[in-house]
Amino acid sequence: MSLDDHPTVRAVRARSSQPVHDVPVSSELIKEIARNCGADDVGIIEFERAAIAPQRDFIRKVYGRTRSLLAIACHMNREPVRSPSRSVANEEFHGTYDHVNETARAIVRALDERGIPACNSVAAFPMEMDLPRIMMVQHKPIAVEAGLGRMGIHRSVIHPKFGSFVLLGTVLLGCEVDAHDHPIDYNPCLECKLCVAACPVGAIKPDGGFDFLSCHTHNYHDFLGNFTQWVEKVADSKDARDYRARVPRTETLNIWQSLSFKPGYKAAYCISACPAGEDVIGPFLSDRDAHFTEVVQPLIDKDEFVYVLPDTDAEDTVTRRFPHKKVQRVTSGRHTGSLQAYIFSLSLGFQRGRARGLDFVTHLRFTGASALDMTVAIKGRDLQVVPGRLVGDAALTITADTQAWLRVQNRDLDLADAIASELVSHNDEKLFAAYMRCFPL
Repeated sequence: MSLDDHPTVRAVRARSSQPVHDVPVSSELIKEIARNCGADDVGIIEFERAAIAPQRDFIRKVYGRTRSLLAIACHMNREPVRSPSRSVANEEFHGTYDHVNETARAIVRALDERGIPACNSVAAFPMEMDLPRIMMVQHKPIAVEAGLGRMGIHRSVIHPKFGSFVLLGTVLLGCEVDAHDHPIDYNPCLECKLCVAACPVGAIKPDGGFDFLSCHTHNYHDFLGNFTQWVEKVADSKDARDYRARVPRTETLNIWQSLSFKPGYKAAYCISACPAGEDVIGPFLSDRDAHFTEVVQPLIDKDEFVYVLPDTDAEDTVTRRFPHKKVQRVTSGRHTGSLQAYIFSLSLGFQRGRARGLDFVTHLRFTGASALDMTVAIKGRDLQVVPGRLVGDAALTITADTQAWLRVQNRDLDLADAIASELVSHNDEKLFAAYMRCFPL
């Protein structure tokens, strides 16, 4: 039997609909399908949009045929998210994330039935934990470009209608479309600074700065780093009594609950407190004091554990602003697998409070299999990182074997041992200590 005579081939060729190839597809058709599948708002951008250039290679690893990006937003119920009871708030987060993922799956199926190739990406978790970039598709920049809102100072997308109470997803389209969307011409963020007031670790700064590491350490405590810390504490414990001395009973129960149900966000108070958005802002405009008293103050007053890295700006914030909250010192859950990952981590982990009063340039010279020169300039709360070049006159010079430096960053090698073994060296003890304080391990 020839291929042309095969029953499967004959059946497919007899169908009236054919796969889409080079003909642009109607963007309105795709949007209508997305809304019918459960999206509350949608937008489409071209794959070559300059604003998403940094993540194109990662998107291609998810779906190599990507030619357009469909951004979707699904809104959450506000009052559960605002509840001081995090179990209630987390159920709303998880339920909406499930809805986003199911919506994306339904969109892909509906498009496939029309011969339009597409691939859904994961809205939040799980992530690619073995890769330097664990979130392969970053939905926020795509949503902003597609006109679904703008980034607020709390680093979440604020939708013009639904405010901060949205969760995002992206469907990768294997086709061109006939029209593209663009960012909205204003920012719904009111700059009211209620997110600043509510954040238990002071990650959001009044001037718009953001301490990613402090936010990640506390809010995502149950998601990422805490599990490896817990496993290592179990492995190090001699017996049950020693284990209980290392790990509070509540922490053991948190681990069990995260594994049995789903891990919970410890805060996300910035979203809870936000009054922006046409459907959200009414009560805030009517009585700002009441909004603060009824929504923000209960989050500030909550008696809770706050997870911080030792000797960081976050620990200072909790101690100074929220003395009724319980400081729980932990270690960082991140893994730094390459110099590129280290460079990326510098801006995320920079401690502006620890950098107060500092003004110096550091030259870092990495040796070994992955040799690289770079410059780090600290001037108070301002940080400049220049990879690949030694710029300016350096007051501090650090020379390090690359693998040894990465092991120090991952706490697999003690810094003092690395220095004693001459794997790491520097020219100024005081400045070196100041540099390391700005980037906690």
